[in-house]
Amino acid sequence: MSKRDYYDVLGVGKDASKEEIKKAYRKLARKYHPDVNKEADSADKFKEAKEAYEVLSNEQKRAQYDQFGHAGAQGQGFGGFGGGAQDFGGFGDIFDMFFGGGGRRRDPNAPQQGADLQYTLVLDFEEAIFGKETDISIPKEENCDTCHGSGAKPGTKTKTCSHCNGSGQLNTEQNTPFGRVVNRRVCHHCNGTGKIIPEKCNTCGGTGKVKKHKKIHISIPAGIDEGQQIRVSGKGEPGVNGGPAGDLYVVVQIKAHEFFEREGDHIYCELPITFAQAALGDEIEVPTVHGKVMLKIPAGTQTGKVFRLKGKGAPNVRGYGHGDQHIKVRIVTPSKLTDRQKELLREFNEIGGNEATDEQDGSFFQRFKKAFKGD
Repeated sequence: MSKRDYYDVLGVGKDASKEEIKKAYRKLARKYHPDVNKEADSADKFKEAKEAYEVLSNEQKRAQYDQFGHAGAQGQGFGGFGGGAQDFGGFGDIFDMFFGGGGRRRDPNAPQQGADLQYTLVLDFEEAIFGKETDISIPKEENCDTCHGSGAKPGTKTKTCSHCNGSGQLNTEQNTPFGRVVNRRVCHHCNGTGKIIPEKCNTCGGTGKVKKHKKIHISIPAGIDEGQQIRVSGKGEPGVNGGPAGDLYVVVQIKAHEFFEREGDHIYCELPITFAQAALGDEIEVPTVHGKVMLKIPAGTQTGKVFRLKGKGAPNVRGYGHGDQHIKVRIVTPSKLTDRQKELLREFNEIGGNEATDEQDGSFFQRFKKAFKGD
C-alpha cells in the first residue's frame, strides 16, 4: 500500500509553518495515541502522523521530501519505525502533551497562587459618572489562625505520605507496542498534597482555611461604565504553600436614572417644551450631571430636534476628556385648556395657524393633501 502524502496526513498545506505543523501533529497525537484511543487502527494512524511530523519538522528532511517525495525521505534513513522503544524518538513531546513537562507533574508542595474572586458592585448613575471611594465586604478564605494554615492540630505536625513519599503522585507502568509507559496519577492517600495529617485542627477541620468576611477599600474611577471591572491585586483567595494570593475583580453594575440615559461617554435625555416655546423660541434651564445650564430654543423648533451640549457628558474612564449631552426636544400637547386658551387657539387656527409655514413642512403637507384629495 502506497504511503499518503505527509502534508495530507497532518492536514496542512505545503506552505505551512513549523508552528502549524507542530500544532497539527500534536492534535493528531492526542487523538490517536494508543493510551487514549483503543480503536484497532489508532496505532497505525499514530505512527503515520509521527513519521510525517519527523520529516516535515526538520528543514533538511522536509526540503528533500518536497523535492524527491517518499523516496528522498527514506533515502535519508528516517522513513521507518523499526521495533523497540529506541526508534520512538521524540516521545518526550507526547509525554509533555499528556503529563506536562516531559512527564513531570507539578510538585504538590510547590507554592501555588490562590484563586481569583469576583464581586458585583452596584452604583448609582452619578457615582459611576464621578467615581467614589468605598469599602466592600467579601467572603473569602483565609489561613486558619489556630493552625496557621497547616491543617494540623496545634502541638502536632504533618507527616510525609508513605505511599507517594511526599510527591503527591503514584506511578504505574504499562507496556505498549512502543515501549514502556509510566502513568502518573494523584495519590489518593494524601489527595496529591504529599502530606498526611494525623490530628486535624478542630477549627478548620484539617483544611488550613476558614471563611471570613473581609473589608476591602475600593477606588471607583470617574466615568466607569456598565460591565467594566476593577482589578484589586492580591485580594483574592490566599496562596497555597506560601504562594501569592489571587486577585479580586469588582464588576460594576449601574442603576437606571429617571431622566438620563448613557451610551459610552455620551448622555442622552428628553426635554419637554410647550407649543409656544417651540413656535416662539425661548431660553430655558436644563439639567446636566454637572449642574443646570441655559439652553436656547430657536423659534420654530420641531419635536424631535436634538441639541448637543459639548463636554457635558461622562468623563472618559481612561482620561480622554468628556463626552457630550444630547437633548431631544419633545413638544407636549396640553390635555386640559381653559376657555380663554381654547378661544385663542381657535383664533390662531382661523387666521392661518393650520397652514404649515416652514418650506419643508409645507412640502410635506402639500403631498399629504394631494395624496388624499377627494377621500
